[in-house]
Amino acid sequence: MSVIIKPIVTEKMTRIDETVNRAIEREKSKPTKHQLGSRHRYGFRVLRDANKIEIKKAVEDMYEVTVEEVNTIIVAPKRRQRYTKAGVTKGATSAYKKAIVTLKEGDTIDFYSNI
Repeated sequence: MSVIIKPIVTEKMTRIDETVNRAIEREKSKPTKHQLGSRHRYGFRVLRDANKIEIKKAVEDMYEVTVEEVNTIIVAPKRRQRYTKAGVTKGATSAYKKAIVTLKEGDTIDFYSNI
């Protein structure tokens, strides 16, 4: 079984790359060091017991790219309480681990290639 569960394709993850590209195209404002580093960043949902070395190897093998950096975040469960006609309903979402992978300059991952 692979370490990677699924890629995270959300507006927030795609916005990281788009804002930097727009700033470079306009050349009105120079992108910051943090923005330049985030140019080729992709998010993945991974197994909770996976470490950065395993994540790096799995991404490089699966997408045939060179990974420069891996940042991991454990997303805590969200606890919710709603009021319904039947009474109070309580629940929680499960916790998971998210990996933000920075690729070498020039490498990209196309998640939509096989649609």
